[in-house]
Amino acid sequence: MSESTRGLMERIDAVRARIAQAAGLAGRQASDVTLVSVSKTVDRATMNAAYDAGLTSFGENRVPDARAKFAEPMPSDVRLHLIGQLQTNKAGHAVDLFDLIESVDRASLVAELQKQGERRDHSIAVLLQVNVAGEDQKAGCTVDEVDELVAAIRRAANLDLRGLMTIAPLVDEMETTRPVFAGLRSLRDDLVTRYPGLTLPILSMGMSNDLEIAIQEGATHVRVGRAIFG
Repeated sequence: MSESTRGLMERIDAVRARIAQAAGLAGRQASDVTLVSVSKTVDRATMNAAYDAGLTSFGENRVPDARAKFAEPMPSDVRLHLIGQLQTNKAGHAVDLFDLIESVDRASLVAELQKQGERRDHSIAVLLQVNVAGEDQKAGCTVDEVDELVAAIRRAANLDLRGLMTIAPLVDEMETTRPVFAGLRSLRDDLVTRYPGLTLPILSMGMSNDLEIAIQEGATHVRVGRAIFG
């Protein structure tokens, strides 16, 4: 085993230990939390090594980069997540590549994804990205736009709304991210109460710096790049 592979495995083990500890403190099981490895900065060989170490969910930011990286498909048990902002002109390629599109944030994208799903007779799993913190530089719809977009997605026969996603501010004191994660959970709970038949099982929130807080507040998916790949 090379030194780089050994280091990768040690970092993966460390992240898994953090998830298990955070879940335990919250009265949850580590298995309740899916680790999405953010592989946008690494090559295919590194991803293959991460897969060999047991990782099966990977997150990518850019559709063109992902198309090149996955020209040879990953093993069938791998699930690819699009976590970066999606341009409508790349929606078709995204539908062909990704198992879950986490970054749906506007009506025009909902319409285009529905068009692509209809063309392929394919159901597309999506998350609604919400800019809970209201940061100008962050993607995601505003909290005020959520109802309109949820309704639009539910009208789209080929879209399957699985949950919500958010990105917390990058801060020095991790505890200050708690209201953002609690806000997304509260928003999900409110939507489920008001929309009959809506379940929204996925809350994708928390990254390398703040995954513990996110898990305590109900994250089902954490997106971790730096802590795994450096």
